[in-house]
Amino acid sequence: MEQRISKIYWLWIPIITMAIQIVLEITLSGEILSRLHSENGPHELIEFFILVLSFVVCLLYFFKTELKNRLLNFWFGLAAICCFYVAGEEISWGQHIWDWATPEYWKEVNDQEETNLHNTSSWFDQKPRLILLIGIVFGGLIAPFLKIKNYLKLPQNLDFIMPSPLLGVIAGFVIIPHILEKTFKIFDINIFARFSEVEELYMFYFVLLYLVMLYQKVIKLQKT
Repeated sequence: MEQRISKIYWLWIPIITMAIQIVLEITLSGEILSRLHSENGPHELIEFFILVLSFVVCLLYFFKTELKNRLLNFWFGLAAICCFYVAGEEISWGQHIWDWATPEYWKEVNDQEETNLHNTSSWFDQKPRLILLIGIVFGGLIAPFLKIKNYLKLPQNLDFIMPSPLLGVIAGFVIIPHILEKTFKIFDINIFARFSEVEELYMFYFVLLYLVMLYQKVIKLQKT
């Protein structure tokens, strides 16, 4: 069962966003770019709101749908926990908004001296990020290709939660800049002032559209 959304969301918004990002990278000074990518900058705030919307979609599944099963409950439940956690981490659980001081004992374990977990260990930051990246590459690019070639046959319940091939566009905006950034870094060249923020923006946007489309599939199946 394929659920479609407007091209505005899966095609034009990613393209326009990347075009704006490239223009900013070319035209703005390093100091201004640094402020844009700061903890209170627009990238962080946009990522936070994308994650909040993703969390709301998960709540809609639990409170607004009648069609539920163990797999969907687990999947939306896991997504809700992850979105809530990452959204809180993006704003250091409110520190970036209300600007409270970090306790001295926490400064010793947090390399950015913030009240969050992801700056204390790679297990709370790089490793979950890598898992999400692998999931986006496989679910957004590899799996759709294998399905088109009839190399991948999934059980019906797993096939139901697979991302739409339309999301391959956003997955491409995640992986292609990632490859280019890693390649140019070999020559000590940075394409983006702070690539991690640009990559996260597309990764979280992928998650949002994936959850929206999965929720729509549940609603459509419920009505049949």
